[in-house]
Amino acid sequence: MTEITENMDPSRLVETRRLYQQIADRVRALIQRGDYPTGSRLPPERDLAHQLGVSRPSLREALIALEIEGSVEIRMGSGVYVCSRALRRPGLAVAMGESPAELMQARSAVEGAVASLASANVTREGLARVQEAIDAMREDIAQGRDVLDHDRQFHICIAEMSGNSVLVSLVGTLFDERRSPLASHMRNRLEAQPTWGAALAEHEQILRCLSLRDPLAAESAMRAHIRAAADRWVIS
Repeated sequence: MTEITENMDPSRLVETRRLYQQIADRVRALIQRGDYPTGSRLPPERDLAHQLGVSRPSLREALIALEIEGSVEIRMGSGVYVCSRALRRPGLAVAMGESPAELMQARSAVEGAVASLASANVTREGLARVQEAIDAMREDIAQGRDVLDHDRQFHICIAEMSGNSVLVSLVGTLFDERRSPLASHMRNRLEAQPTWGAALAEHEQILRCLSLRDPLAAESAMRAHIRAAADRWVIS
């Protein structure tokens, strides 16, 4: 938590707020000003993003943050509607987690390098643990269970093969941001069995590349997987 002192420049405090929070502040201000009264629909995402001068993924994160706090309701296929003032809990906006788009960008950078390192340190036991995680994911999908724990296990097992405990910790920390309120809300809206099936196929491709001990192929497969995951639940 940032400590506020008398000598701290107020402009630096603003910079600590994540971009989606700043965008949410702007949309909230429009609602409070009366531009969009209770029950009204906000402009389409493309138009609102253009009006605010921001990207659509960042706006989408802001709108989901506003939905979590009760300021708006997102109705799939219909639009985003302003909620009654009695339902709003704006204090929640400060503890919703990192930007999912930025999170996936960071994971791509880190885990691509991790996969490359792991391919140079492959062991039969390590590959077996990765395979176990994939098999457990497949069973979760078939049974309609939450796949996230075994998805995490897959990525951690690969990080462990890198032989670098700092990277293992970093991969775990980045992955666990998917459990933040903002990321969880987005995931629950957009992830389903078909998307997890695609993720499983991507995991199997990463395992094949690791088995071949090909650093470039393993890195490429990991980056492609995380980019596809971002497309499925962050960008699309």
